[in-house]
Amino acid sequence: MQTLEEHIKSTLKLAYPVMIGQLGWVMMGVVDSMMVGGLGPTPLAAASVSNGIFFLVLIIGIGVSYAVTPLTAIAVGAGKTEDCQILFKQSIIINLLLGFVLLIITYYAAGIIKYLNQPDEVVRQSISYTRILGFSIIPVMLFQTYKQFIEGLSVTRPAMVITIIANIINAAANWLLVYGNYGFPKLELNGSGWATFSSRLFMAVVISWYVISSKKFKRFDVTFNFKSINYYFFKKILGLGVPSAFQYFFEVGAFSFAVIMIGWLGTDQLAAHQIAISLASVTYMATLGISSAGAIRVGNAVGKQDINEVRTAGFTAIMLGALIMAACGVMFILFRNFLPSLYIHNNEVISIAATLLIIAATFEIFDGMQAVGIGILRGLTDVKGPTLITFVSYWIIALPVGYLLGFVFKLQVVGVWIVFLIGLASSAILLTLRFNSKSKSLISI
Repeated sequence: MQTLEEHIKSTLKLAYPVMIGQLGWVMMGVVDSMMVGGLGPTPLAAASVSNGIFFLVLIIGIGVSYAVTPLTAIAVGAGKTEDCQILFKQSIIINLLLGFVLLIITYYAAGIIKYLNQPDEVVRQSISYTRILGFSIIPVMLFQTYKQFIEGLSVTRPAMVITIIANIINAAANWLLVYGNYGFPKLELNGSGWATFSSRLFMAVVISWYVISSKKFKRFDVTFNFKSINYYFFKKILGLGVPSAFQYFFEVGAFSFAVIMIGWLGTDQLAAHQIAISLASVTYMATLGISSAGAIRVGNAVGKQDINEVRTAGFTAIMLGALIMAACGVMFILFRNFLPSLYIHNNEVISIAATLLIIAATFEIFDGMQAVGIGILRGLTDVKGPTLITFVSYWIIALPVGYLLGFVFKLQVVGVWIVFLIGLASSAILLTLRFNSKSKSLISI
């Protein structure tokens, strides 16, 4: 049995490549916001609305793709290596089919923006930008298929390296297409969308090539050679993936609806929200690395049927997530006026964003705990209870209070942001209590 120190080292060894990789995903959005921010508050506000709609759809696909990681980790822990190949084959079928469906949904969902009572110019730019982003869903789902599978095998570094390189491609493509440098067309906000698509296509192609050509994965036949659907594992993946997707849908949906409410308050407040939420997203994605590592290690322990290892791995991950986010919260307070200035030079927007970062600093610990809580419960294949918890925390408790604070009590964007603290705190506490209860008994794949 591992000591606490060994658990911490094992978790961090798995987590840091995922953390860097997840930060890479968010940094694409940060770079996009910085590039678009140079065009003024309106394109930045349009990007905020578009990203809210787009991620509300994309998170369904990402949530489903997460299912293969704990299932593979459990199979590895139980010594059932033959199940790993079956899990991969079924997951790639599910993810690509779902990707096509989500692309169609995104294209038509973009038209809803005109009914969200946003400024006219924000609406016009948001619709075309959202539709461009929609084309990146297919490569994202292909990338997720390979990434989540090899992470279930405790191989986390390749996705990190690919994501870092993709960030360089995204930044260069933004510089060329947003501003029309070196003879490229000046596409402004749409240029940022095409830059995002090109970087995600690169990620999908490279990780597919790497996994298929690597000798360490040859025994699993990770090609596109499909023979048949294995209905047992097909249902197993969907049974874990669909509730996981709704977990993230309810959380991201609440934040997206908050974007719509903030849009009713004006362009400056919406632009400030986009800056603050993109910075908070950086820290959140870092914690997802701990969450993923916790899911893998809990899954391995479940496969071995070792209750002590399950509980120690899970609570170690929660502790690490809370500590990392506490440190991030301190950074937000210390640099609250400097960080927004990296995005825009509008003093009013910077002032509002700085206030929002103080609120963000207060909910960071809870954000870390709830992110890890979802991951380690997924390692137990427990997803239905956490889905209900996220729904109640954000949609029954947080959003109604946010409307009251923001519009009835006239706290405006600050009132809406206070809601994030309420929702994250209730989710974090309930998920931690659930893991404590569920980890006292084990399941088998």
